Order: sequence, then C-alpha cells, then structure tokens
Amino acid sequence: MSLLFGLAAGIACLFGTYTWTLIGAFLFFVCYVLDNCDGEIARFKNMSSHFGMRFDTFVDWAVNNFFFVCLGWGAASVTGQKWWFWTGIAAAVGGSINHGLELYQNRTKLHASQRPPEDAMKKDDDTKMDRFVLNVRTVRSDFCFIVLFLSMGDVLWYILPPAAIGAQVYWCLQFTRSARRWHV
Repeated sequence: MSLLFGLAAGIACLFGTYTWTLIGAFLFFVCYVLDNCDGEIARFKNMSSHFGMRFDTFVDWAVNNFFFVCLGWGAASVTGQKWWFWTGIAAAVGGSINHGLELYQNRTKLHASQRPPEDAMKKDDDTKMDRFVLNVRTVRSDFCFIVLFLSMGDVLWYILPPAAIGAQVYWCLQFTRSARRWHV
C-alpha cells in the first residue's frame, strides 16, 4: 500500500499545480505513515523477515526517487525552467547511489531477528560524528511533514535543490563508521 500511495503522490505532483501538489503531498504523507507502520506491525506479530526488510528498503528508494523526479517535472512544466527537472533527477541519482551502496554494504548482514542480543550497539560510546549521522539520517523519517508544510505554501518544489545536494551528502555518509552503526 505504501508503494501505491507513494507512486500516486508522484503522479499527482507531475501536474505541478497547487491543488495537485497538495494532493500529492497528502498522498506522500499517507505513504510515510504506512511505511512506518508496516515494520512495527510485522515485528509485533513476529512476522518480520529478511525479504520484508529488503522490500521495505526498495519501496523507500522507488517512492522517494519517483517523487523527486515527478516533482521536478511538474515544477519545470509550470515554471518553464528545466533546471527544476534536473534537480529532481540529481536527487534521484543520489538516492539511487545511496540505495546501491546500502545493498552492497548490507549484502551479508543478518536480519535483526537472526542476530544474538549481545550484538546490539552500545550507545554510551557515541562520538559527535555518530550523533551527527543519526540526526541527518533521522530527518528522513520526518520528511513527509516537511513536504506537507511546503506544499501548503505552494513552494514544495523549493525542496528540490536541497534534496539534490542532500542526496549526495547522504550517500557520502555511507562511508563513515557512524552510518554503518545506525540504521534508520
């Protein structure tokens, strides 16, 4: 369901008008709510799986990249400025690099249900970089609220340049020890 709502959000943003962008932002919000609930429900029912973890990551990648490209396309069609489209593409490329790196780095990683309890990370030895990476990565879970807020002011496409830059920073953080310690 999260995937369907996410793709619908992107399609709504293709039109670029205030009403359609607001609808897209609302659909994107629903997508994020569903995305955050599915893992919790699976863990509660003891139904989590390695496939579910991988599929959830794939859906996140597909929805976010599709959303940015569609948002850029819609902004370019309304404003006549093609660079909006290219910033959406840059955000999607950064997201794709990040997804590929995560798949590569976690190719042999055990699912949480397969790890022994003593494998849990100790948080008392956090460095400043650990906290910075955790904060940057946590913004991802609050992103739907930012989208909703900006869409209400009819400036949602202003998120594209920071997203294009942020996506590149995000995948670069994959090379830090801190990013490998925290999975958000």
